[in-house]
Amino acid sequence: MTAKYIANKTRTLTAILYWEEDVYVAECPEVGTASQGETLEEALANLKEATELYLEDFPAFKTSPRIVTTFEVTNAYR
Repeated sequence: MTAKYIANKTRTLTAILYWEEDVYVAECPEVGTASQGETLEEALANLKEATELYLEDFPAFKTSPRIVTTFEVTNAYR
């Protein structure tokens, strides 16, 4: 009887964090997971946990490198 070993693979994923109403929201666009927290650190830690739990059930996904940038827009406001 041979034992099967599951290899852990470390992946670098994107986290998008923003303030919404009264909490910080954290989203991972590659996997589609999201979480929240009272601080940025808590939101990110919760996102990491949610993503790890998700990947236990759905481990196979492909990612391509993400390019994160900003851009400016002009809008009218009162």
